[in-house]
Amino acid sequence: MNRNDAVRTVLQAIETRSQKTRERYLIGIREMADASDSDRGQVGCSNLAHAAAGALEDQSKLLTVDSTRPKNLAIVTAYNDMLSAHQPYESYPSRIKEKARSLGAMAQVAGGVPAMCDGVTQGRPGMELSLLSRDVIAMSTAVSLSHNVYDASVALGICDKIVPGLLMGALSFGHLPTVFIPAGPMQTGISNDAKSQVRKAFAKGEVGREELLASEAAAYHSPGTCTFYGTANSNQMLLEMMGVQLPGSSFINPGDEIRGLLTDAAVEAALRASRGGDQYLPIGLVIDARAIVNAIVGLHATGGSTNHTMHLVAIAQAAGLSVTWNDFALLSKVTPLIARVYPNGSADVNHFHAAGGMGYVMRELMDSGLLLGDALSMTGRTIAESISEPVMTEGALQWVAPQQTSLDSSILKPVDSPFQETGGLVHLTGNIGEAVIKTSAVDAERQVIEAPCQVFDNEGDVKAAFQAGQLNKDVVVVVRGQGPKANGMPELHGLTPSLSVLQDQGYRVALVTDGRMSGASGKVPAAIHVSPEAKDGGPLSRIESGDVIRLDATTGELNVLVDDAILNARQSATVSEPTHPAPWGRSLFSTLRHQAGPATLGGGLQLLPEA
Repeated sequence: MNRNDAVRTVLQAIETRSQKTRERYLIGIREMADASDSDRGQVGCSNLAHAAAGALEDQSKLLTVDSTRPKNLAIVTAYNDMLSAHQPYESYPSRIKEKARSLGAMAQVAGGVPAMCDGVTQGRPGMELSLLSRDVIAMSTAVSLSHNVYDASVALGICDKIVPGLLMGALSFGHLPTVFIPAGPMQTGISNDAKSQVRKAFAKGEVGREELLASEAAAYHSPGTCTFYGTANSNQMLLEMMGVQLPGSSFINPGDEIRGLLTDAAVEAALRASRGGDQYLPIGLVIDARAIVNAIVGLHATGGSTNHTMHLVAIAQAAGLSVTWNDFALLSKVTPLIARVYPNGSADVNHFHAAGGMGYVMRELMDSGLLLGDALSMTGRTIAESISEPVMTEGALQWVAPQQTSLDSSILKPVDSPFQETGGLVHLTGNIGEAVIKTSAVDAERQVIEAPCQVFDNEGDVKAAFQAGQLNKDVVVVVRGQGPKANGMPELHGLTPSLSVLQDQGYRVALVTDGRMSGASGKVPAAIHVSPEAKDGGPLSRIESGDVIRLDATTGELNVLVDDAILNARQSATVSEPTHPAPWGRSLFSTLRHQAGPATLGGGLQLLPEA
């Protein structure tokens, strides 16, 4: 079977599986769109007066109800000063409004959504709110759009849970066109390898906090997205692959002159796609099974974040589509890894962009039959027709053909000569349950680990055992009670330096957990998102220290080498609700934790409509 046939087979499986739920979703879009050419045309006079009262320069336009009614663009923003990636958004609404007015339309900030920084909350209580904040953001986006006075929307968001949440919320108003507008990565600071070395030295006690802080500040040093290829930058790749962010716009630094022109172009695209525009294109039609398959292919081809094995499932659900980890596994088998970006290599996203970036990646995937070129794009054309790069010529934005050859073969390679023949993610199954592992950064000789395990119930106890020398051996570290229902499924990225030190010392080490390991999952083999989680009585809750675990990423095996009868006869370990005296906001998320589905179904609220 050739690549295109394999991709089409997965596409057909998703479409068949989702036939009833997708049709129900599309009926909902049609009902929201109704017969009117604008939501605003259905709003009562008192309601409309409320909507216009604060519009200032656009008040008269907003109150117009006849056939000359101007378009109104909703701005949903995740701006705050805490996220370096989102700080540039402070000035975006003014520019968007100005551009809309120049086109005879208007724009309003419809609402703001919360946006937490996983880099700040790593290893801290706030990390237990991280994954579930995705669903809060989705709900906040829906609240923002609930006024029903908009013809289209633009979404300002970049980072980890923010983009999936914004997209899920936009899909709940799927009759509106929505275009995402990026802000770009910060410029390159110290190398990611240098940063990693200081972190490992700190874990071994060789340097102090002052040296560590100086290193981190040199890496994260200015407004813009963090430059490693974690979840935030994987988000940007996915948005381009799904056609809801302008081609080639993701990895241009904040402050570059072309940035403003791309924002203007995004406003034009959103208004052009609105009802009554040149080409009505609701986001609920753009995000279909083809868009999801293209996103998964892009994830494999670039070695993207493991978090998207949950986020893409949840996004698909919001569009009435059912996607499984087996879909990811089948696409991984036919998608080669053609990008090396840290933690899968030494380059950062600025180097990736300079080497050819998204244009090169998408052209390679298109030419090899891996990309579904007939998928839709908010450009108003198909994905195949949209692949291009933005350039500025004499102060004007132009679109040119993407880079035909890689400008750095250590970062980007063609499909016929890849870094590895299969994608960077593997679906694991066995008597422990289901899990995923990111293999793109793991050396081949470390992709099979068989060793006695040591069981922990939290991240802190692992670090203490490391400091005490208790992990100086071949070991599979099991950290359970970290799933969505238990404590919100925090990332355990803080374990990376310690486990890396053990691996560097020659020990065979792996991690198995029902928690997450973040988009920065690296060189230590980590079977993560184990489902069912320990809190739900999964087999992970019956594993004991000393049991031998076999993790084989080459065959997709994750087993504890204990007779099934013995394993099933053991009493499940108790996984308690968070009972910390200081709530740190956890109590507000208790309902979301109780209702969260397994990682295999997105790890949050279940959004797939009933068939």
